Amino acid sequence: MKLIFATNNDDKIIEVQALIHEKIKIQSLKDINCFDEIVENKKTIEGNAILKAKYIYDKYKVNCFADDTGLEVDALNGLPGVMSKRFSGLDYSAEKNISKLLSMMKSASNRKAKFKTVIALILNGELSVFTGICDGEIIFTKKGSKGFGYDPVFKPIGHKFTFAEMDLETKNTIGHRAKAVKKLIEFLSKKWYPLINTIFAPLNP
Repeated sequence: MKLIFATNNDDKIIEVQALIHEKIKIQSLKDINCFDEIVENKKTIEGNAILKAKYIYDKYKVNCFADDTGLEVDALNGLPGVMSKRFSGLDYSAEKNISKLLSMMKSASNRKAKFKTVIALILNGELSVFTGICDGEIIFTKKGSKGFGYDPVFKPIGHKFTFAEMDLETKNTIGHRAKAVKKLIEFLSKKWYPLINTIFAPLNP
């Protein structure tokens, strides 16, 4: 079976495919020759995930899912939140986003933050939504070279290392996207694939 993941971010594709059995082939937008710039103009993370999934399903008539992820920082009243990707402006980059975040957090004693991923799935016209959250804190300087986005400055609760210092297997046991994908898999197993143990790779609880 093939499922279109509404992204051209290779890191996301690799991260999600690692959670799902090889019998389920995750394909990106470029696999259906979609290079459209989907305007993410909703006010919530969930809204943007649904917007992207509906756009792809309506235009290409393929079963698909989309995600949107935001970093919500307590000291910044939930920022960058839905603006996480473009936090540093139109000329954004992961490096610029992190620099802006650390600058705004320079004097903050409350470093609590959480990553939130929302997945919107459309199968045969039916919409389902799944959410995964990982609580942690923002450290003062970047650490690690793995991962992407804000990973170098986010340290999950109960762990000594940032996401960027962890290997993918470790990250996928605790990460926000992994938690949302697990819910996606559980939904598919109940609704579409009763033999979950023969179709999907095992997931840590």
